[in-house]
Amino acid sequence: MNLFESTRIALRALRANKLRSALTMLGIVIGVGAVITLMSVGSAVQGFVEDQFRSIGSNLLFVTPGTFQTQRGPVSASTGKGLTNGDAAALLDALLAPDVAAVSPELTGSATLVYGRENGLFSVSGVRPQYTVLRSAQPVAGRFIDENDQAAASRVAVLGPDVVEDLFPENALPIGETIRINDVAFKVVGIMEARGGSGFANEDNVVFIPLSTAQTRIFPSRGSRGDFHVSLIYAQAVAEDRASAAARQMREVLRLRHNIQPGDDDDFTVFSQAAILSSAGDVLGALTVFLGAIAAISLLVGGIGIMNIMLVSVTERTREIGLRKAVGARRRHILAQFLVESVVLAVIGGGIGITLGGLGAQVVGLLAPDIHATLSLNAALLATGFSAAVGLFFGIYPATRAAGLNPIDALRYE
Repeated sequence: MNLFESTRIALRALRANKLRSALTMLGIVIGVGAVITLMSVGSAVQGFVEDQFRSIGSNLLFVTPGTFQTQRGPVSASTGKGLTNGDAAALLDALLAPDVAAVSPELTGSATLVYGRENGLFSVSGVRPQYTVLRSAQPVAGRFIDENDQAAASRVAVLGPDVVEDLFPENALPIGETIRINDVAFKVVGIMEARGGSGFANEDNVVFIPLSTAQTRIFPSRGSRGDFHVSLIYAQAVAEDRASAAARQMREVLRLRHNIQPGDDDDFTVFSQAAILSSAGDVLGALTVFLGAIAAISLLVGGIGIMNIMLVSVTERTREIGLRKAVGARRRHILAQFLVESVVLAVIGGGIGITLGGLGAQVVGLLAPDIHATLSLNAALLATGFSAAVGLFFGIYPATRAAGLNPIDALRYE
């Protein structure tokens, strides 16, 4: 008996008990559908997060004051001496840090903004003109801060779109208007493009002013040595494959400037965009696998259901098995017949589950437009193969039991 004939007989046996076959496949359908949906959504979320990180700029490195320590307790940050304008300037030394292409320090804080009767607490960032290049952010109206603004510590501001919406509900283009930041008057010269985000990571809710103005008028930050402090330093490597070398060079420059002796810990942290992206990808990938493993439990339940029904089928068809053996069917023929039936049952259920999983991914995509969840060919092939494996594994015992029946006893079975 060839595979085609075995499959035809298996389909005929399943059609003879349509309701029982449908209920048996239900566990496989639910399991495969859940796995497909979760894997598709997990991959889409991972892609979305990667796109979000890439949108903040290319080949980026970040320097923050303090180091994160995890010894004996939760993560905490030691403050160290902080970062200064001098540190940012030193990172541009072509001899000490040849793989650093550009640097942009930033000083951030919260301040009260007032325009007429409207007011609110917003995030204010003092930046230099290079910020737009490193962060791949451009104004959609007006202009950004320029070198003249930085040199003169001008009182000009560039608003994020959410700030415009809150302070100027009736004016979507407030270029030239005057706002007050902590009671200091600023002229609005530009509006930034919408970049998205929420909570503390919402870049649309930020007001940008010249770094020099922020350090002298809004957030006075001159240190004991006379240099101004900054909250963060952005740096850009000359190429993506040189990011690690640039990070190493930056660390050496800052250790030298901060007079850190060999063997002592850094009082700053240098990390790259690629490292953040890799960590986020690892976490999301592990989470996707974990959720998929939970959903796969349904496949185990479905496999047990298949084995149970196949055992019932062996009992019901005992006389048929005896008759086939009596007319010359060998043990391997009976074994193959019941294994094929079990696999066909699982594969049909897997096919239905793939369809439902694809629909589930589409529904998630409609509910969350930013997450483009689609059914991938790899996920479909994996689900089909896994379904067949489940059917084969859980069909072995019933098939072995059927093949081992004595033909005389089987013919006499009532």
